[in-house]
Amino acid sequence: NVLDPPEVIRDKIKKCKTDAFVGLEWDNPERPEATNLLTLYSAVQPEPKTKEEILAEVGEMSWGEFKPVLADAIVAHLEPIQTRYKEIREDEEYLKGVLKEGSDSANEIASKTLNAARVAMGFASRD
Repeated sequence: NVLDPPEVIRDKIKKCKTDAFVGLEWDNPERPEATNLLTLYSAVQPEPKTKEEILAEVGEMSWGEFKPVLADAIVAHLEPIQTRYKEIREDEEYLKGVLKEGSDSANEIASKTLNAARVAMGFASRD
């Protein structure tokens, strides 16, 4: 969950299934766990990195070394999202305004659709 606190995220990463092989590698069909966690690590980097750059950084790590690095990267990636979410949730007037705009927009579209359906079924004339 993107709103999980850092400790929950760390605990979830600690529990990720891994294998007994030494080192990390990408795209080995016998090591889907490595590919999965490396892909996740790649996705949360502040700047895009190639697979080679990531392997140069973490490829020689054990799972015990890599999982905390992965958890820290995920926590850092989610922090601004969680901060913004909290700010928005605390601003009730803003939320009410967004909901009102969405409701008005949906009603306008629904009215047009309903009118088109009535015309198509012969219950109303075209205006």
